[in-house]
Order: sequence, then structure tokens, then C-alpha cells
Amino acid sequence: MTRLTGRALRLTVLVGENDTWHHKPLYSEIVRRAHAAGLAGASVFRGIEGFGASFLIHTSRLLSLSEDLPVAIVIVDTDERVRAFLPQLDELVAEGLVTLDDCEVIRYTGRDDTARASDTKGSDTKGEKSP
Repeated sequence: MTRLTGRALRLTVLVGENDTWHHKPLYSEIVRRAHAAGLAGASVFRGIEGFGASFLIHTSRLLSLSEDLPVAIVIVDTDERVRAFLPQLDELVAEGLVTLDDCEVIRYTGRDDTARASDTKGSDTKGEKSP
């Protein structure tokens, strides 16, 4: 597991949910490559409304016909590791916005092996099977 505390760099990539890379969602390819690069983590957030350089508003409101909602991919890791990942985004992101922000990691923890094992078994705290 990657240890990450203190000063870090937050990479945010804003694209449309319909943007693709080789017939698959672009956001999925970015997350896959971030994982393969060993970055600390990546999360994808779907927006409900927004516009970008084209000034076309995309919204999830019922009366709107737009379906290409904004998607934000957020990655946090050390400055060096994030900057080393940027050339991959040059290849992937044809339209969108890529930003970098300095940040401070206060807490970065994952589940330990024992917690992960109990989650997959569906056990409660007494070790009995949950219904």
C-alpha cells in the first residue's frame, strides 16, 4: 500500500461522460492507467450540470436533452508521481480541462487484510454469518 501524508498534488481531469478511448469510457481508461502507474488512488465524480470551452450547457434536468454530463477524475499523490503521469493524459484527453493543485494529505488509509477478509465473508462482529 502506498503511504501518503503531508504535501501532495491533486490532479483533476474534467471531461464529458460520453468521451471515449477505444470504445470505452475515457474516465475508466484514466483510472485504469493511474492504477497501473501505481498512483495512490483515483475517484470519478459525475456532475449534474456544467459547461466548458464549447459553452454548451450539459445538465441532468428532466426537460433537457443533453446526456453528456461532466465527469471529474481526481487523483492525489506526490508531486513527482502525478507529474510523471501527465504525459499519459496528453495522449488521452483531446477535449477537457486538466488542473493541478497543491494540497495536504491529512489521512490516507485503506482497509487492512483482516477487515477485507471479514467484508468478503459477510460476517458480523461475533464471526457469525450475516443473513
